[in-house]
Amino acid sequence: MASKKPQLGRSVPIPRSPEEATLDRVPNPHPAKAYMARFTFPEFTSICPVTGQPDFGILMIDYVPGQWLVESKSLKLYLQSFRNHGAFHEDCTVSIGARLADLLKPQWLRIGGYFNPRGGMPIDVFWQTGAAPADVWITDQGIAPYRGRG
Repeated sequence: MASKKPQLGRSVPIPRSPEEATLDRVPNPHPAKAYMARFTFPEFTSICPVTGQPDFGILMIDYVPGQWLVESKSLKLYLQSFRNHGAFHEDCTVSIGARLADLLKPQWLRIGGYFNPRGGMPIDVFWQTGAAPADVWITDQGIAPYRGRG
């Protein structure tokens, strides 16, 4: 859901859930130019739906905008709304990517969810809308696989 009144420039509480969170979009000032934008959220948290324990991870969102950009304050509030939300890593990652793709209609979008170990096993989740445009510099997400104490 996109908000009718932008959240930027006013006090807005953290939404109680992702369903209650709104995402704002703004016009892309360079819609004719192909470029990649990246958001890194290094302190993503959610709740395990089985144990109720917190899960921690890094989310990295890359996208090639079309007509719209995501407004970063609304994105931060949306991602923070997961901190009391019970969902598996796969659900969190794919839901976030799909919601952004639906809102923005980008040329391309990918999301990587790099989660800390749960039960001794890290879980990484990756989703994208399709093939990346050939004429855009798409960099590696640069997050190393989990190595423990290695």
